[in-house]
Amino acid sequence: MAENIIFYGSSIALAAIGLLIALTRRNLIKIIIGLDLMETGVNMFLISIGYRRGGTAPIFDIPLSKAVDPVPQALVLTAIVIGVAVTALALTFAVRIHEKYGTLDISKLREMKW
Repeated sequence: MAENIIFYGSSIALAAIGLLIALTRRNLIKIIIGLDLMETGVNMFLISIGYRRGGTAPIFDIPLSKAVDPVPQALVLTAIVIGVAVTALALTFAVRIHEKYGTLDISKLREMKW
């Protein structure tokens, strides 16, 4: 039970650090990194929900009391794939914005007239 609290606490701390970075930074790349840290924290939290000490994969003839929950693992695997695609798209947008406007500072980008 204590290791679950450590997992929960570290995942919540990682998500909070990512949120803090995403809200306080002005550089688009740093904001994207903050969003990735938040995503990692949420993924860690979901995996820790399905964790069972001494558990094994729920295949063949294993009693359910010794099996881990496979649903959070499947959800996190899907979330990782989607997160990589979203990160690649966001970085592509950041590169294009830098090529067109010469800056990644969101306060300067807001001042520009579209």
